Amino acid sequence: MSTLTIRLPDETVQRLKSLAQSRGLSMNKLVEQLSAHALSAWDTENHFRAMAATGDVNKALAVLDRMDVAEQDPGRAALN
Repeated sequence: MSTLTIRLPDETVQRLKSLAQSRGLSMNKLVEQLSAHALSAWDTENHFRAMAATGDVNKALAVLDRMDVAEQDPGRAALN
């Protein structure tokens, strides 16, 4: 495990401390959870970008069309 020193505005630090306390966490655990959340979002974005780069635009548009039909008429979408 590594140690990381960061500089944050005093107000941000106070708000993070309040958030950690309200969740019953240490500052360390809070920052660990927030980091994991940010990395997960980044991984998901990269995954979808990679899929999009190899995808078929017409198939993707067809899926979106089916989703539109499902929103407008759920019974009809089940038949497609």
